[in-house]
Amino acid sequence: GKVTLVNFWATSCTTCVAEMPDIVATHKKYQAQGYDTLAVAMSYDPPQYVLNFAQSRQLPFKVALDHTGAVARAWGDIKITPTTYLVNKRGEIVKSYVGAPDFAELHRLIEKLLAEA
Repeated sequence: GKVTLVNFWATSCTTCVAEMPDIVATHKKYQAQGYDTLAVAMSYDPPQYVLNFAQSRQLPFKVALDHTGAVARAWGDIKITPTTYLVNKRGEIVKSYVGAPDFAELHRLIEKLLAEA
């Protein structure tokens, strides 16, 4: 029942690390309106690196470790990071991004999806 951003990322991915402050800001801007974020760390990412990254940057959303790669496979066999999906309140993928999204465009789309019944 929430508009959700699902971000596949890795601590070794410079674009992922660079876009994370924008993902955090987006989460904080919309979370009170029924928006959520899930960051899925790739299976090759060392768990301790992911934990350190999430803690040191105080990520305000759930961070999942995809130990086996099953989550990445379930979302279309993701190999490239960052890959990000925007999911509507009905659980349908509305938009996908490979590489950093245009955050102004993303915000417009989030606002449109949050306004839907």
